[in-house]
Amino acid sequence: MTAIEHTELKGITIRNMIVTVISTASIVASVMTTYYGLKNDIQEIKSSQETETRINNIRLKMLEGQVTVLQAEITAIKENKK
Repeated sequence: MTAIEHTELKGITIRNMIVTVISTASIVASVMTTYYGLKNDIQEIKSSQETETRINNIRLKMLEGQVTVLQAEITAIKENKK
């Protein structure tokens, strides 16, 4: 009697099937790990960009406020010279 790994089913050995299944499982696990890693990285980048956008909006509002104040001061100086 032969070992189960050497038994053939229409030219396909059980051993070849086992190797194929294990290889496929390994590839699927690798792809899924990479997928979830990239998904997490994209989420972190998105969060970072949103934070950066908020900071830039706050800076822009502050600068607009300073421009308004400076324009008012320039107008006041021009009126005092007349």
